[in-house]
Parts: sequence; C-alpha cells; structure tokens
Amino acid sequence: MNRIVVGAHYGLKDWLAQRITALVMAAYTLFIAVALPMADGYEGWRALMSHGFVRFATFLFIVSLAYHAWVGVRDIWMDYVKPVSVRLTLHVLTFLALLGYTGWAVQIIWRL
Repeated sequence: MNRIVVGAHYGLKDWLAQRITALVMAAYTLFIAVALPMADGYEGWRALMSHGFVRFATFLFIVSLAYHAWVGVRDIWMDYVKPVSVRLTLHVLTFLALLGYTGWAVQIIWRL
C-alpha cells in the first residue's frame, strides 16, 4: 500500500513543538508556584522578577505559550475553515494577535 502524503508536512514537527512548549510552560508554572509564595508582597515579587534568570525564564514561557497557541489555533483553522481566503485571513489575524500579545508581555516584563 502506497500512502500519498500531501500538504505542508507539519505533522511531527508541530506535534513535537507543542509537547516541548508544554513542558517549558509546566516547568515555569511549577517554578513560579514555588517561588511566588516566597516573594512577600509586591516588593518581593518585583525583586524576584528583577533577576536575569527569572526574566529569561518568563520570556521563554511567553514565547512558548505564543508558539503553542499558534500551532493549536492554526490547526483548528486548517481543519474546520474550508474557504482559503477566510482561512488565510484568520491565520494572519491570529499570527498578528499572538505577536502583539507576545511583544506586549515582553515589554511589561522588561519594564519592571
């Protein structure tokens, strides 16, 4: 039996990317769940977020969240929206929204 594969061949790469980004987000969530209660009030939280490692980890979380969301939403558009023009419009709007959210979150984190 010959299987003909068509399309953009996203399958394994995006499946693996979602698993890796999920692990990054889970590790960050556990880290914050442990570290945040130790930060007493706003000043403690601000001191915690001023460390370079925490800022980098937060940046990694934000980027992972955005990519994870992109893969999931893109797959939904590809599976359920059949008109190509509508699907392309939704892809572009989703990408721009996620890019904007990521930029906004990074700006907030680095402003602290």
